Amino acid sequence: MTHYAIANLSNVRMGAEIVEYLERIDATLAPYDGHFIVHGNRPEHLEGEWPGALIVIEFPSYEQARGWYASPAYQEILPLRTGNSDGVTMIIEGVDRDHVATEVLG
Repeated sequence: MTHYAIANLSNVRMGAEIVEYLERIDATLAPYDGHFIVHGNRPEHLEGEWPGALIVIEFPSYEQARGWYASPAYQEILPLRTGNSDGVTMIIEGVDRDHVATEVLG
């Protein structure tokens, strides 16, 4: 089942470390078949406020998502981001295309 690594980043302090992080992250995703599907684009707010920038990375499975996050390559660059931004990061399972909202009631 598809899993997503999701981050909501705020107070991003642009500088050499964030630039290095951005230059290196794609290479850490490739071995785990991960790819960006949302990367900080400016949203159209329809309801409420959303502080920060939304990042969503898709992986084919939980094992690949968790493997990427725990990988030595990603752990090496992670401080470049965490030292220069605030935020929340998580991994979450997706749903099938035929999912209906009432399935959460079961």
